[in-house]
Amino acid sequence: MRDLIFVAFLGAFFLAGLRKPFIFILAYIYIDIVSPQRLTYLLLNAMPISLIAFCAAVLSWALIDDKRDVRIAPRQIIILLLLLYCGITTRTADFPMEALDKWDWVWKALVFAAFLPLTLRTKLRIESLLLFMVLSASSIIIVGGIKTVVSGGGYGSLNLMVSNNSGLYEGSIISTVAVAIVPLVLWFSNHGTVFKPDWKVKIFCYALVFACCMIPVGTSARTGLLCVVLAAVLMLRDVKRKLLYLGLIAAIGVVAVPFLPSAFVARMGTIKTYKADESASTRLAVWQWTWNYAKTHPFGGGFDMYRQDVLNYDLVTAEGSGNNLTLKHTPTTDRARAYHSSYFEMLGEQGWPGILLWGGLNVIGIIRMEMLRRRYRKAPPEDAWIAPLAGALQSALLIYLLGAAFVGIAFQPFIYQLIGAQIGLDTYLARKRSEAAWRPFRKMKPTSFEAAST
Repeated sequence: MRDLIFVAFLGAFFLAGLRKPFIFILAYIYIDIVSPQRLTYLLLNAMPISLIAFCAAVLSWALIDDKRDVRIAPRQIIILLLLLYCGITTRTADFPMEALDKWDWVWKALVFAAFLPLTLRTKLRIESLLLFMVLSASSIIIVGGIKTVVSGGGYGSLNLMVSNNSGLYEGSIISTVAVAIVPLVLWFSNHGTVFKPDWKVKIFCYALVFACCMIPVGTSARTGLLCVVLAAVLMLRDVKRKLLYLGLIAAIGVVAVPFLPSAFVARMGTIKTYKADESASTRLAVWQWTWNYAKTHPFGGGFDMYRQDVLNYDLVTAEGSGNNLTLKHTPTTDRARAYHSSYFEMLGEQGWPGILLWGGLNVIGIIRMEMLRRRYRKAPPEDAWIAPLAGALQSALLIYLLGAAFVGIAFQPFIYQLIGAQIGLDTYLARKRSEAAWRPFRKMKPTSFEAAST
C-alpha cells in the first residue's frame, strides 16, 4: 500500500510537469532529498526515478522554457570547473572502483547545481524551489523531532524512517541541514506568497523550527549543537531588541537543560574532554594524516582516498579522582577512517585546486548575499522580501560551513541546491535592475530629428 501511495504521488508530480515544466525541477528536488525509492519495497526501486526526473527537467527547459536574457554567473563556471577537475581526479584516483561509486552521484549534484539557476527566472520559481527544499527536508525532520520528544533519541539510534544511515538520513548531516534551514523557515513565516503567512502558516513554521532544534538533541550530534549556537548568533543581527533576544535565549537554555535526555548531555560533555573521546581523537588523527598526504599529493588522491590512511594516536583516559587523578595514555591504531570534515575531504580527494574552487564557491556566495542584503535593506514595500531572503540564504550557508568542519558533506546535493538558489536570486535581481535601468529610455518621446526622419 505504501508503495502505491508513493507511485501515485510521483505520478501526479510528473503529470503536472507536462503542463508546467518547472514542476519537473521540483520533482527532482523532492526525489533527491527524500529518496522515496528507499522508503518503498519494490515498485520505485525498479526504475531510476531520479535520472528520469533529471532528464525531464533538463529537456523541458531546453525545449520549452523561456531563455531570453539567460545569465551565466561566475559561480556557475566555478561549479563546472570543479566538476571537470573531479572528473580528472576520478580517472587518476588511488581507488578507481570506489571513486567511480562516489562520482556516480557527485556529477549529478554538480551538473544540477550549475543548471538550476538558468530556470529561476521569476520570484515565484525561486520561492517554490526553496519551499520544496524546506518541505522535503522537513518530512525527515518532523519525524525525527516527534521521535525525539517521545523517546529522547540517542547517538546512532534515532530512526529517521529508513535504516540506511546515509544522505540526509545520517545523524550529523540532518542535524546540520535542519539548523541551516531555520532562517529560511522564518523567512517563509513573514514573506512567503505560495502560502501566505497567516496564523496557520506561522504556527507550522514555528513548530518546524522547534523540530529542527530537536534533531541535534535526538541524534546527539555535537555538530548540531554548534550549528544551533551559530544560528542564534546570526539571528541577532536582524533582531531589533537585542538585549531582550539575548535574555530569552538564556532563559530558554536554562529551562531546557533539565529536560534534555541524559544521552545528549553526556555526548555534549565530550566536547570539553575530546582527548578522551575516541571519535574526536580519530578525527584529529585523520586530519593530520590528510594534511601530510596533501603535502606529497597536492592534486589529491581522488574520491575515497581515505581508505589508505593508517592512524596512530593516544587515547587519554582519566583514572582515580581528586589528588589521585592520573591520566592514562593508550596507544591506538586505526585504518581507513573517513575524514569527518568537508575541508579535509576536499583537500585529500581533490587537493589544493579542489579546495580552492570549493572554498571560492562558498566565499563568493557569502559576499554576494551580503551585498544583496545591504543593497535592498531599505527597498520599497514590493521588494521588502529580498534583503531578508538574501540574509537567510547567507545564514544557511554559514551554518553549513560550520557543520562541514565536522562532517564530510563537501558534495552534499542539498547544499548545492541551496547554492543554486543563491545564484538564481542574484541573477534574477541583476536582470530586474537591468530592465529598470532601460525603462526610462523606452518611455522617452522621440526627438524632433527622429520624428522628421520617420
